[in-house]
Amino acid sequence: MSKSPLVLPKGFRFAGVAAGIKASGKPDVSLIVSDQRAVAVGVYTTNQVVAAPVVLSRTRTPSSTVRAVITNSGNANACTGEQGMSDAKAMCEQVAERIGCDESDVLVMSTGVIGQALPMAKVSAGIDQASAKLAAGETAFLAAADAITTTDKGRKMETREITLDGETIRIAAMAKGAGMIAPNMATMLSVICTDATIDPDEAQGMLTRTANVSFNRVSVDGHTSTNDTLLLLANGNGTPLSGESICLFERELTELAIHLAKQLVIDGEGASRVMQLHVFGAEDDDAAEKIAKTVAASPLVKTAIAGCDPNWGRIVSAAGYAGEAIDPEKMSLKIAGEAIYRNGTPLPFDAAAIGDRMKSNREVEIELGVGEGNGKVTYWSSDLTTDYVQFNTKYTT
Repeated sequence: MSKSPLVLPKGFRFAGVAAGIKASGKPDVSLIVSDQRAVAVGVYTTNQVVAAPVVLSRTRTPSSTVRAVITNSGNANACTGEQGMSDAKAMCEQVAERIGCDESDVLVMSTGVIGQALPMAKVSAGIDQASAKLAAGETAFLAAADAITTTDKGRKMETREITLDGETIRIAAMAKGAGMIAPNMATMLSVICTDATIDPDEAQGMLTRTANVSFNRVSVDGHTSTNDTLLLLANGNGTPLSGESICLFERELTELAIHLAKQLVIDGEGASRVMQLHVFGAEDDDAAEKIAKTVAASPLVKTAIAGCDPNWGRIVSAAGYAGEAIDPEKMSLKIAGEAIYRNGTPLPFDAAAIGDRMKSNREVEIELGVGEGNGKVTYWSSDLTTDYVQFNTKYTT
Protein backbone atom coordinates (compact mmCIF):
# COMPACT_ATOMS: atom_id res chain seq x y z
CA MET A 1 0.00 0.00 0.00
CA SER A 2 1.21 3.50 -0.82
CA LYS A 3 2.75 5.56 1.93
CA SER A 4 1.50 9.09 2.62
CA PRO A 5 1.46 11.56 1.14
CA LEU A 6 -0.27 10.06 -1.86
CA VAL A 7 0.63 11.33 -5.30
CA LEU A 8 -2.63 12.03 -7.10
CA PRO A 9 -3.06 12.94 -10.78
CA LYS A 10 -4.30 16.40 -11.67
CA GLY A 11 -7.86 16.90 -12.83
CA PHE A 12 -9.49 14.05 -10.89
CA ARG A 13 -11.89 14.24 -7.96
CA PHE A 14 -13.04 11.43 -5.70
CA ALA A 15 -15.71 10.58 -3.15
CA GLY A 16 -16.87 7.62 -1.11
CA VAL A 17 -19.97 7.42 1.08
CA ALA A 18 -22.11 4.98 3.05
CA ALA A 19 -25.54 4.71 1.45
CA GLY A 20 -26.85 1.73 3.40
CA ILE A 21 -26.41 -0.87 0.65
CA LYS A 22 -24.20 -2.89 2.99
CA ALA A 23 -25.85 -4.16 6.16
CA SER A 24 -22.63 -3.27 7.99
CA GLY A 25 -23.14 0.42 7.31
CA LYS A 26 -19.68 0.69 5.77
CA PRO A 27 -19.00 2.90 2.70
CA ASP A 28 -20.57 1.46 -0.43
CA VAL A 29 -20.81 4.15 -3.13
CA SER A 30 -17.64 5.39 -4.80
CA LEU A 31 -17.38 8.13 -7.43
CA ILE A 32 -14.39 9.14 -9.54
CA VAL A 33 -14.71 12.18 -11.80
CA SER A 34 -12.33 13.64 -14.35
CA ASP A 35 -12.74 17.39 -14.74
CA GLN A 36 -12.15 17.04 -18.44
CA ARG A 37 -12.79 14.30 -20.95
CA ALA A 38 -10.52 11.32 -20.45
CA VAL A 39 -9.36 8.44 -22.55
CA ALA A 40 -10.84 5.33 -20.96
CA VAL A 41 -10.09 1.68 -21.71
CA GLY A 42 -11.01 -1.50 -19.91
CA VAL A 43 -10.30 -5.19 -19.43
CA TYR A 44 -13.24 -7.25 -18.24
CA THR A 45 -14.28 -10.65 -16.93
CA THR A 46 -14.01 -13.69 -19.20
CA ASN A 47 -16.96 -15.33 -17.45
CA GLN A 48 -19.87 -15.98 -19.84
CA VAL A 49 -22.25 -14.97 -17.05
CA VAL A 50 -21.69 -11.23 -17.07
CA ALA A 51 -23.10 -8.60 -14.72
CA ALA A 52 -25.06 -5.69 -16.16
CA PRO A 53 -22.43 -3.05 -15.25
CA VAL A 54 -19.79 -5.00 -17.17
CA VAL A 55 -22.03 -5.32 -20.23
CA LEU A 56 -22.67 -1.58 -20.17
CA SER A 57 -19.12 -0.38 -19.51
CA ARG A 58 -17.73 -2.78 -22.09
CA THR A 59 -19.82 -1.04 -24.78
CA ARG A 60 -18.42 2.34 -23.74
CA THR A 61 -14.72 1.57 -23.92
CA PRO A 62 -12.35 2.37 -25.53
CA SER A 63 -13.39 6.02 -25.43
CA SER A 64 -11.80 9.44 -25.45
CA THR A 65 -14.68 11.24 -23.73
CA VAL A 66 -15.29 9.50 -20.39
CA ARG A 67 -15.91 11.76 -17.40
CA ALA A 68 -16.74 9.46 -14.48
CA VAL A 69 -16.79 6.00 -12.92
CA ILE A 70 -19.56 5.19 -10.44
CA THR A 71 -19.23 2.08 -8.27
CA ASN A 72 -21.45 0.44 -5.70
CA SER A 73 -20.35 -2.35 -3.37
CA GLY A 74 -22.48 -4.82 -1.44
CA ASN A 75 -24.55 -5.81 -4.49
CA ALA A 76 -23.13 -7.19 -7.74
CA ASN A 77 -26.14 -6.35 -9.94
CA ALA A 78 -25.42 -9.69 -11.65
CA CYS A 79 -28.01 -12.18 -12.91
CA THR A 80 -30.66 -9.49 -12.48
CA GLY A 81 -32.13 -9.45 -16.01
CA GLU A 82 -33.50 -6.35 -17.74
CA GLN A 83 -33.98 -4.58 -14.42
CA GLY A 84 -30.27 -4.89 -13.72
CA MET A 85 -29.35 -3.20 -16.98
CA SER A 86 -31.94 -0.49 -16.40
CA ASP A 87 -30.49 0.14 -12.94
CA ALA A 88 -26.92 0.32 -14.25
CA LYS A 89 -27.98 2.90 -16.84
CA ALA A 90 -29.90 4.85 -14.21
CA MET A 91 -26.75 5.10 -12.10
CA CYS A 92 -24.87 6.55 -15.07
CA GLU A 93 -27.70 8.95 -15.90
CA GLN A 94 -27.80 10.33 -12.38
CA VAL A 95 -24.05 10.87 -12.27
CA ALA A 96 -24.18 12.58 -15.67
CA GLU A 97 -26.85 14.97 -14.40
CA ARG A 98 -24.82 15.81 -11.31
CA ILE A 99 -21.53 16.55 -13.05
CA GLY A 100 -22.87 17.85 -16.37
CA CYS A 101 -21.90 15.34 -19.03
CA ASP A 102 -23.46 12.87 -21.43
CA GLU A 103 -24.78 9.67 -19.83
CA SER A 104 -22.70 7.58 -22.24
CA ASP A 105 -19.54 9.15 -20.81
CA VAL A 106 -20.07 7.51 -17.41
CA LEU A 107 -18.80 3.99 -16.63
CA VAL A 108 -20.27 1.80 -13.91
CA MET A 109 -19.03 -1.02 -11.69
CA SER A 110 -20.74 -3.14 -9.04
CA THR A 111 -19.52 -5.79 -6.61
CA GLY A 112 -21.13 -7.88 -3.92
CA VAL A 113 -23.91 -10.44 -3.68
CA ILE A 114 -25.11 -11.98 -6.97
CA GLY A 115 -28.77 -12.27 -7.95
CA GLN A 116 -30.33 -9.50 -5.90
CA ALA A 117 -31.85 -6.33 -7.32
CA LEU A 118 -30.05 -3.13 -6.47
CA PRO A 119 -31.74 -1.08 -3.73
CA MET A 120 -31.97 1.88 -6.07
CA ALA A 121 -33.36 4.33 -3.55
CA LYS A 122 -30.22 3.84 -1.46
CA VAL A 123 -27.95 3.86 -4.51
CA SER A 124 -29.52 7.09 -5.76
CA ALA A 125 -29.14 8.77 -2.38
CA GLY A 126 -25.54 7.61 -2.29
CA ILE A 127 -24.82 9.11 -5.69
CA ASP A 128 -26.22 12.44 -4.52
CA GLN A 129 -24.07 12.32 -1.38
CA ALA A 130 -20.95 11.36 -3.31
CA SER A 131 -21.50 14.06 -5.92
CA ALA A 132 -21.70 16.66 -3.17
CA LYS A 133 -18.50 15.43 -1.54
CA LEU A 134 -16.26 15.28 -4.62
CA ALA A 135 -12.78 16.56 -3.83
CA ALA A 136 -9.26 16.29 -5.20
CA GLY A 137 -7.40 15.50 -1.99
CA GLU A 138 -6.03 12.41 -0.30
CA THR A 139 -8.97 12.08 2.10
CA ALA A 140 -11.42 11.88 -0.80
CA PHE A 141 -9.27 9.34 -2.63
CA LEU A 142 -9.09 7.11 0.44
CA ALA A 143 -12.85 7.35 0.91
CA ALA A 144 -13.43 6.29 -2.69
CA ALA A 145 -11.02 3.37 -2.28
CA ASP A 146 -12.80 2.25 0.89
CA ALA A 147 -16.21 2.34 -0.75
CA ILE A 148 -15.41 -0.25 -3.44
CA THR A 149 -14.39 -2.97 -0.95
CA THR A 150 -16.47 -5.98 0.14
CA THR A 151 -14.75 -8.80 2.05
CA ASP A 152 -11.39 -7.02 1.85
CA LYS A 153 -9.52 -6.53 5.10
CA GLY A 154 -8.63 -3.02 3.94
CA ARG A 155 -8.29 -0.73 0.96
CA LYS A 156 -5.79 -1.52 -1.79
CA MET A 157 -4.10 1.32 -3.60
CA GLU A 158 -0.87 2.47 -5.17
CA THR A 159 0.37 5.78 -6.56
CA ARG A 160 3.39 6.68 -8.68
CA GLU A 161 5.05 9.80 -10.06
CA ILE A 162 7.39 9.79 -13.04
CA THR A 163 9.01 12.36 -15.30
CA LEU A 164 8.68 11.86 -19.04
CA ASP A 165 9.85 14.36 -21.65
CA GLY A 166 10.43 16.88 -18.87
CA GLU A 167 6.85 16.61 -17.63
CA THR A 168 5.72 15.17 -14.29
CA ILE A 169 3.09 12.47 -14.69
CA ARG A 170 1.11 10.95 -11.86
CA ILE A 171 -0.66 7.60 -11.62
CA ALA A 172 -3.08 6.63 -8.85
CA ALA A 173 -4.89 3.32 -8.59
CA MET A 174 -7.36 1.66 -6.27
CA ALA A 175 -8.49 -1.97 -6.28
CA LYS A 176 -10.67 -4.39 -4.37
CA GLY A 177 -10.83 -8.15 -4.16
CA ALA A 178 -10.29 -10.93 -1.64
CA GLY A 179 -12.41 -13.83 -2.89
CA MET A 180 -13.41 -15.17 -6.32
CA ILE A 181 -9.87 -14.27 -7.36
CA ALA A 182 -8.74 -16.32 -10.33
CA PRO A 183 -7.54 -15.69 -13.82
CA ASN A 184 -8.65 -14.20 -15.89
CA MET A 185 -9.40 -11.33 -13.57
CA ALA A 186 -11.70 -12.17 -10.64
CA THR A 187 -14.05 -10.45 -8.19
CA MET A 188 -11.67 -7.70 -8.74
CA LEU A 189 -12.37 -4.09 -9.49
CA SER A 190 -9.63 -1.59 -10.17
CA VAL A 191 -9.49 1.94 -11.52
CA ILE A 192 -6.20 3.49 -12.56
CA CYS A 193 -6.16 7.26 -13.09
CA THR A 194 -3.37 9.24 -14.71
CA ASP A 195 -2.86 12.77 -15.99
CA ALA A 196 -0.77 11.46 -18.89
CA THR A 197 -1.89 11.97 -22.47
CA ILE A 198 -2.33 8.60 -24.17
CA ASP A 199 -3.87 7.60 -27.49
CA PRO A 200 -6.95 5.35 -26.94
CA ASP A 201 -5.63 2.48 -29.06
CA GLU A 202 -2.25 2.68 -27.36
CA ALA A 203 -3.94 2.74 -23.96
CA GLN A 204 -6.05 -0.33 -24.71
CA GLY A 205 -3.09 -2.39 -25.84
CA MET A 206 -1.05 -1.25 -22.86
CA LEU A 207 -3.77 -2.10 -20.34
CA THR A 208 -4.36 -5.53 -21.87
CA ARG A 209 -0.65 -6.35 -21.73
CA THR A 210 -0.45 -5.06 -18.18
CA ALA A 211 -3.43 -7.15 -17.04
CA ASN A 212 -1.94 -10.26 -18.59
CA VAL A 213 1.17 -10.07 -16.40
CA SER A 214 -0.50 -8.85 -13.21
CA PHE A 215 -4.19 -9.31 -12.43
CA ASN A 216 -4.43 -12.32 -14.74
CA ARG A 217 -1.60 -14.05 -12.90
CA VAL A 218 -3.11 -14.22 -9.45
CA SER A 219 -5.44 -16.72 -7.83
CA VAL A 220 -7.10 -17.13 -4.46
CA ASP A 221 -9.83 -19.69 -5.03
CA GLY A 222 -9.91 -20.40 -8.77
CA HIS A 223 -13.38 -18.84 -9.13
CA THR A 224 -13.78 -16.27 -11.92
CA SER A 225 -16.30 -13.56 -11.12
CA THR A 226 -19.16 -12.07 -13.13
CA ASN A 227 -18.07 -8.49 -12.43
CA ASP A 228 -14.32 -8.16 -13.02
CA THR A 229 -13.40 -4.75 -14.32
CA LEU A 230 -10.04 -3.04 -14.75
CA LEU A 231 -10.20 0.53 -16.05
CA LEU A 232 -7.54 3.03 -17.09
CA LEU A 233 -8.49 6.71 -17.32
CA ALA A 234 -6.00 9.18 -18.81
CA ASN A 235 -7.08 12.83 -18.88
CA GLY A 236 -3.97 14.60 -20.16
CA ASN A 237 -4.55 17.10 -22.97
CA GLY A 238 -1.05 17.42 -24.38
CA THR A 239 0.79 15.50 -27.07
CA PRO A 240 0.21 11.75 -26.63
CA LEU A 241 3.13 9.81 -25.22
CA SER A 242 5.13 7.90 -27.82
CA GLY A 243 8.42 6.15 -28.40
CA GLU A 244 10.59 5.65 -25.33
CA SER A 245 8.21 7.67 -23.16
CA ILE A 246 5.25 5.38 -23.72
CA CYS A 247 7.48 2.37 -23.03
CA LEU A 248 8.63 3.88 -19.74
CA PHE A 249 5.04 4.70 -18.79
CA GLU A 250 3.93 1.15 -19.54
CA ARG A 251 6.74 -0.24 -17.40
CA GLU A 252 5.64 1.96 -14.49
CA LEU A 253 2.00 0.98 -15.04
CA THR A 254 2.92 -2.70 -15.07
CA GLU A 255 4.90 -2.45 -11.83
CA LEU A 256 1.98 -0.65 -10.20
CA ALA A 257 -0.49 -3.30 -11.39
CA ILE A 258 1.68 -6.17 -10.15
CA HIS A 259 1.89 -4.50 -6.75
CA LEU A 260 -1.89 -4.18 -6.61
CA ALA A 261 -2.45 -7.74 -7.83
CA LYS A 262 -0.19 -9.11 -5.10
CA GLN A 263 -2.20 -7.14 -2.54
CA LEU A 264 -5.29 -9.05 -3.69
CA VAL A 265 -3.58 -12.37 -2.98
CA ILE A 266 -2.12 -11.26 0.35
CA ASP A 267 -5.60 -10.17 1.39
CA GLY A 268 -7.23 -13.36 0.08
CA GLU A 269 -10.09 -14.70 2.16
CA GLY A 270 -8.60 -16.85 4.90
CA ALA A 271 -5.11 -16.59 3.40
CA SER A 272 -2.12 -17.02 5.66
CA ARG A 273 0.60 -17.18 3.00
CA VAL A 274 1.28 -16.20 -0.59
CA MET A 275 2.88 -18.58 -3.04
CA GLN A 276 5.14 -16.87 -5.59
CA LEU A 277 5.55 -19.47 -8.29
CA HIS A 278 8.23 -19.19 -10.97
CA VAL A 279 7.84 -21.71 -13.80
CA PHE A 280 10.61 -21.93 -16.38
CA GLY A 281 11.83 -24.28 -19.09
CA ALA A 282 8.42 -24.66 -20.74
CA GLU A 283 7.94 -24.72 -24.51
CA ASP A 284 6.75 -21.09 -24.47
CA ASP A 285 5.31 -18.51 -22.09
CA ASP A 286 1.73 -19.66 -22.69
CA ALA A 287 2.65 -23.21 -21.72
CA ALA A 288 4.48 -21.94 -18.63
CA GLU A 289 1.42 -19.93 -17.63
CA LYS A 290 -0.91 -22.91 -17.98
CA ILE A 291 1.40 -25.04 -15.84
CA ALA A 292 1.64 -22.29 -13.23
CA LYS A 293 -2.14 -21.89 -13.11
CA THR A 294 -2.59 -25.62 -12.65
CA VAL A 295 -0.07 -25.86 -9.83
CA ALA A 296 -1.37 -22.73 -8.10
CA ALA A 297 -4.98 -23.93 -8.27
CA SER A 298 -4.27 -27.37 -6.81
CA PRO A 299 -5.99 -27.72 -3.41
CA LEU A 300 -3.25 -30.13 -2.35
CA VAL A 301 -0.52 -27.64 -3.21
CA LYS A 302 -2.38 -24.79 -1.53
CA THR A 303 -2.97 -26.75 1.66
CA ALA A 304 0.68 -27.82 1.73
CA ILE A 305 1.66 -24.15 1.64
CA ALA A 306 -0.83 -23.44 4.42
CA GLY A 307 0.73 -26.19 6.50
CA CYS A 308 4.29 -25.03 5.69
CA ASP A 309 4.93 -28.49 4.28
CA PRO A 310 7.57 -28.67 1.47
CA ASN A 311 5.56 -31.39 -0.27
CA TRP A 312 7.35 -31.47 -3.60
CA GLY A 313 5.34 -34.44 -4.89
CA ARG A 314 2.14 -32.41 -5.02
CA ILE A 315 3.82 -29.65 -7.03
CA VAL A 316 5.54 -31.96 -9.51
CA SER A 317 2.44 -34.08 -10.09
CA ALA A 318 0.25 -31.00 -10.60
CA ALA A 319 2.63 -29.77 -13.30
CA GLY A 320 2.34 -33.17 -14.93
CA TYR A 321 -1.42 -32.96 -15.47
CA ALA A 322 -1.47 -29.37 -16.73
CA GLY A 323 -1.78 -30.59 -20.31
CA GLU A 324 1.45 -29.01 -21.52
CA ALA A 325 4.63 -30.77 -22.62
CA ILE A 326 7.22 -31.19 -19.87
CA ASP A 327 10.41 -33.23 -19.59
CA PRO A 328 10.16 -35.26 -16.34
CA GLU A 329 13.87 -36.10 -16.47
CA LYS A 330 14.76 -32.40 -16.60
CA MET A 331 12.38 -31.20 -13.91
CA SER A 332 13.75 -29.26 -10.95
CA LEU A 333 12.21 -27.67 -7.89
CA LYS A 334 13.20 -25.23 -5.16
CA ILE A 335 11.00 -24.32 -2.22
CA ALA A 336 11.95 -21.32 -0.07
CA GLY A 337 15.32 -21.22 -1.83
CA GLU A 338 16.18 -24.86 -1.10
CA ALA A 339 16.78 -27.29 -3.98
CA ILE A 340 14.78 -30.44 -3.28
CA TYR A 341 14.32 -31.97 -6.74
CA ARG A 342 16.66 -32.04 -9.73
CA ASN A 343 16.69 -33.89 -13.05
CA GLY A 344 13.62 -35.86 -12.06
CA THR A 345 15.16 -37.08 -8.80
CA PRO A 346 14.55 -35.94 -5.20
CA LEU A 347 17.50 -34.48 -3.31
CA PRO A 348 18.25 -34.89 0.40
CA PHE A 349 16.73 -31.97 2.32
CA ASP A 350 15.72 -31.00 5.84
CA ALA A 351 11.93 -30.77 5.68
CA ALA A 352 11.67 -29.31 9.18
CA ALA A 353 14.17 -26.54 8.40
CA ILE A 354 12.37 -25.62 5.17
CA GLY A 355 9.06 -25.71 7.01
CA ASP A 356 10.41 -23.30 9.61
CA ARG A 357 11.59 -21.00 6.83
CA MET A 358 8.12 -21.09 5.28
CA LYS A 359 6.54 -20.27 8.64
CA SER A 360 8.75 -17.23 9.13
CA ASN A 361 7.81 -15.67 5.78
CA ARG A 362 4.40 -14.56 4.52
CA GLU A 363 5.56 -15.18 0.93
CA VAL A 364 6.81 -18.63 -0.08
CA GLU A 365 8.90 -18.76 -3.25
CA ILE A 366 8.67 -21.82 -5.48
CA GLU A 367 10.92 -22.29 -8.51
CA LEU A 368 9.77 -25.04 -10.85
CA GLY A 369 11.76 -26.10 -13.91
CA VAL A 370 9.86 -28.27 -16.38
CA GLY A 371 12.35 -28.72 -19.22
CA GLU A 372 14.81 -26.83 -21.37
CA GLY A 373 12.46 -24.52 -23.26
CA ASN A 374 12.41 -20.73 -23.17
CA GLY A 375 8.94 -20.34 -21.68
CA LYS A 376 8.70 -18.78 -18.24
CA VAL A 377 6.17 -17.03 -16.01
CA THR A 378 5.70 -15.71 -12.48
CA TYR A 379 2.38 -16.39 -10.78
CA TRP A 380 0.92 -15.58 -7.36
CA SER A 381 -1.58 -17.58 -5.35
CA SER A 382 -2.80 -17.74 -1.78
CA ASP A 383 -2.82 -20.86 0.33
CA LEU A 384 -6.02 -22.65 1.38
CA THR A 385 -6.90 -22.64 5.07
CA THR A 386 -9.77 -23.71 7.29
CA ASP A 387 -10.52 -20.01 7.74
CA TYR A 388 -11.34 -19.76 4.02
CA VAL A 389 -13.71 -22.72 4.24
CA GLN A 390 -15.43 -21.39 7.35
CA PHE A 391 -15.82 -17.91 5.87
CA ASN A 392 -17.36 -19.12 2.63
CA THR A 393 -19.82 -21.48 4.32
CA LYS A 394 -21.31 -18.40 5.99
CA TYR A 395 -20.89 -15.62 3.42
CA THR A 396 -23.53 -15.30 0.69
CA THR A 397 -21.96 -14.67 -2.70
